[in-house]
Amino acid sequence: MLARLRLACAALVLLFVTGPVPAQQLAPREGVTVSIACGALGIELELCREAAQEWARKTGNSVEIVNTPNSSSDRFSLYLQLLSSRSAEIDVLQIDVVWAAMLAPHLADLEGPLGERVDRMFPALARNDRIGGRLVAVPWYIDAGVLYYRQDLLDKYGFAPPETWGQLTRTAAAIQQAERVAGNQRMWGYVFQAKAYEGLTCNALEWVSSYGGGTFLDGSRNFTADNPAARAALAQAGSWVGSIAPRGVLNYDEEAARGVFQTGNAVFMRNWPYAWALAQGEGSPIRGKVGVVALPHGPGGESAAALGGWHLAVSRYSRNRAEAIDLVAHLIRAEEQKRRAIKGAYNPTYPALYEDPEIIAANPFFATLYPAFENAVARPARQAGPRYNQVSDAIWRATHGILRGDDTPASAMDRLDDEIARIAYRARWKEDARSE
Repeated sequence: MLARLRLACAALVLLFVTGPVPAQQLAPREGVTVSIACGALGIELELCREAAQEWARKTGNSVEIVNTPNSSSDRFSLYLQLLSSRSAEIDVLQIDVVWAAMLAPHLADLEGPLGERVDRMFPALARNDRIGGRLVAVPWYIDAGVLYYRQDLLDKYGFAPPETWGQLTRTAAAIQQAERVAGNQRMWGYVFQAKAYEGLTCNALEWVSSYGGGTFLDGSRNFTADNPAARAALAQAGSWVGSIAPRGVLNYDEEAARGVFQTGNAVFMRNWPYAWALAQGEGSPIRGKVGVVALPHGPGGESAAALGGWHLAVSRYSRNRAEAIDLVAHLIRAEEQKRRAIKGAYNPTYPALYEDPEIIAANPFFATLYPAFENAVARPARQAGPRYNQVSDAIWRATHGILRGDDTPASAMDRLDDEIARIAYRARWKEDARSE
């Protein structure tokens, strides 16, 4: 009797707050099949399947793992196609951090059931996933750009890990020259992601923000990178190509940069945390010779790491919304994030877990990553919303022109300002901002 009374009260509260909803969404049921897209292959898929099956056993439900493309751009296209047609084929979606704003109209509000948990995570994550007053996704694991360095080479030549980009430039040049004199003609000072794609937007954001030059778009969607600090940051980056970085860096993505670094032919590398386990793996030429620190900063600036990672969202068109939300709640538990950290080196979204001795024992470099996550800078996806792909495309094209030497930072940022203004005009951002 008491249980029925509680259910009736809950139904009245939901009706008052949100209006009529299907009865099956008021509380999780048993015997329901929930579909989830949560990884394409390898350890990522294995960990998801194990946790989902655990939830199924506990709740009396079943889980269907939906196969999705390994390419993130192909996966986004699939999601957009399904959601635009209001398909209920996938209940729970694993989404990239920058997709929350782009897919927001199609995603359920998770504030009520999961908002308190998200507020215990890194603040940048909570800000990223709250769009227009709704919590449209919840963080599952976090990424941020970090600097890898050859500890053995820095020790050999008497250098400390750099704190500024100027120090990195000088240290990279000195060790590169010394190693080439010693016989390694393939040694380079610094490798990073300079290919014309999303990874270059991340790098550009880190350079500009760490110089105090803004984040390309501010909270009011105004362009912020046409200033002396941003131009100085981009000029510094342009000076690396052909000096401490090979010309080929203009075609490097994450794996290309890692290939050069892991074969022992680079002093420094900008990459995501995933590269640590590979650099330290069996057979790696640099195993035991690598360190990780926060990315450098410009004069008077602060280290800025592009926020990355993957989140979980529930489709608005799900026929099993309550069960889908319950599955998401199970997957983002601190206990599950700890298991994923120990078994798969996935970075937890709860700051408290970076003090867990078992996690640190399994991943000693996690303690080093904490400042990078705490100071992570989000790409301007929240500001750009559905137009983020266009904005990012404009940013990496302008930056690539500077790195190639075809353009100056001043003229490139001036044209980028105009291009983003045209995107803003087409999107009517000012009207949107006033209505939010």
